Amino acid sequence: MFSRILIANRGEIACRVIRTAQKMGVGTVAVYSDADANSLHVAMADEAVHIGGSSVSDSYLRADRIIEAALKTGAEAIHPGYGFLSENPGFIDAVVKAGLVFIGPSADSIRAMGLKDAAKRLMEKAGVPVVPGYHGEAQELVVLASKAREIGYPVLIKARAGGGGKGMRKVDHPDDFAEALGSARREAKSAFGDDRVLVEKYVSKPRHIEVQVFGDNHGNAVHLYERDCSLQRRHQKVIEEAPAPDISAEMRAAMTDAAVKAAKAINYSGAGTIEFIVDATQGLRPDGFWFMEMNTRLQVEHPVTEMITGLDLVEWQLRVAAGEKLPLTQEQIPLNGHAIEARLYAEDPSKGFLPAIGTLHHLAFPVSVKEGTVRIETGVRAGDTISPFYDPMIAKVVVHANDRASALRAMEDALLQTEIAGTVTNTAFLAALIRHQGFAAGDVDTALIDRDLAGLIVPVAMPVGAKELAVLYASGLLTKVTSDDPWTALRGYGHHAPSHYPVTLGEAASSVRYGVAVLDSDRFEISNSKDAMELRVRQDGSGWHITGKGINLKAKIAAIPQGVAIIAKGTVAVFAFPDPLLRADEAGASGDRLTAPMPGLVKSVRASAGDTVKKGQILLVLEAMKMEHSITAPHDGRIAEIVAEGAQVKEKTALVRFEDPALAELTKN
Repeated sequence: MFSRILIANRGEIACRVIRTAQKMGVGTVAVYSDADANSLHVAMADEAVHIGGSSVSDSYLRADRIIEAALKTGAEAIHPGYGFLSENPGFIDAVVKAGLVFIGPSADSIRAMGLKDAAKRLMEKAGVPVVPGYHGEAQELVVLASKAREIGYPVLIKARAGGGGKGMRKVDHPDDFAEALGSARREAKSAFGDDRVLVEKYVSKPRHIEVQVFGDNHGNAVHLYERDCSLQRRHQKVIEEAPAPDISAEMRAAMTDAAVKAAKAINYSGAGTIEFIVDATQGLRPDGFWFMEMNTRLQVEHPVTEMITGLDLVEWQLRVAAGEKLPLTQEQIPLNGHAIEARLYAEDPSKGFLPAIGTLHHLAFPVSVKEGTVRIETGVRAGDTISPFYDPMIAKVVVHANDRASALRAMEDALLQTEIAGTVTNTAFLAALIRHQGFAAGDVDTALIDRDLAGLIVPVAMPVGAKELAVLYASGLLTKVTSDDPWTALRGYGHHAPSHYPVTLGEAASSVRYGVAVLDSDRFEISNSKDAMELRVRQDGSGWHITGKGINLKAKIAAIPQGVAIIAKGTVAVFAFPDPLLRADEAGASGDRLTAPMPGLVKSVRASAGDTVKKGQILLVLEAMKMEHSITAPHDGRIAEIVAEGAQVKEKTALVRFEDPALAELTKN
């Protein structure tokens, strides 16, 4: 076994690898960028090496610096995690040339599966079913459009390199093919450096089921059962589970047999995933699944496989890379219970899942659930910042129970216990998915989220009493005072009448003034210009309990800069403490501007200064968090200024300025 390894990654996967290495007595070396200098994976590793700037191109994609760090620190092997350089055969060649071991498959195996078109031709030869489509070399628009017509609409354009939904577009009509192809190519070029695509038949009710495979360098290959990853948004997985709901023994045998054939066809070594698309229009049938692609690395969702098998896949990776045989034969691999994983992101589902940034001022995860066990995979701590440079995942929430129904209840319990303040998250959206009747019944497909999105992003109502608790917190009366002076210790004491405390609380886009009177040590009166209410507040080990007329709330209070977050019933209500010196005209952007919702690159500009545009018209495309976001006109108007294509902008940077209609009319006259 290795004495020391380097992890060429960051975040939760780096932390995950470090934990297993520590358990095995293997030393660890972390690498980090400027943005990750104080990150959790750096703190956990035995040693850490700085490798460059915050952008991935200047750090985590710098193969030369990573290999240099491994040699400098005496590491014998490099674990790539997933993403970044994990499926880059050139990197593997360089690792091996430097006399190091790559903890993963060979460069030849990755090359064989790296291009989807070539991989599908190889799978056909191995007897693995593949999706009907065009996987040829010709990339001209006329050829691809012609092939799409032959296949029959709807079709799916897919980048032939990479994965994660990047460079993928569904096309329903021939007239839309050219524009979709251009968009897919731009995204593929940005994500993978390769803009070549393939075209496939779009399955109308597809399920995404994948099989975990493992091989060693002694000719052995096994499967560790399947995972269902059908709940997706923007072609990226949101919730994964194992085993797949409603799968028969016959269907499982057919899929796992095909997966092992695929692995053996390329002499695969290490952890890999064979991804299949399944036609669910008539249920799961052994003749209704086709090979999509192989991920030649550890998957984000590998914890659900670990939970149902009781195995540590990272430990298997290290043992296989060190030359050992697979620890178990196929017959020895168990399958117990049901596991579900939810990907918790800093993103806003109500705004098209727009990634968010921010500081995690309060962060708490559940340690137990009622009907199973819970496991949290994260690379952040309270006080850490979600930056614009990397994927905005906060954590993976994983549960395991005896059966699927119990696992669903355990996941809902876990999400309700998750507490995050400082950035917008998809927690409520995930909980709504878990409660979705179709998903609960196992009736899922990859279009479920898009189809039922309106019902999944309904705003969660603020718990009754949250605002009142925020007012009391803002008054300072809930803070314990320790003082030898009895008059100071008597918070709120008034000699002839209760003391009154003024409070201004920011609610949504406005501010409201309140008065707070102390009636007793745990009794208060809150008043505003309209009414007054008497409340009782007490604190115990689970948080705060506030009661009054129509109010009976248990909640937690999390202090955030210039405000407070009230956390209760799976919701986070944020209230600001407005600065009384802030001028009203400085509090927000003016109505004649469009500003960047987040930091990013202006990928393309589709309008010019002087153009008259209509409400909803796409003005530019902003690339952020590895995705393209269309910026549209909020109203009819004429553009005075627009940002230049290729500009790197910060959050709230002015992208578009519109002419003042009244001024324009005056000038014209």
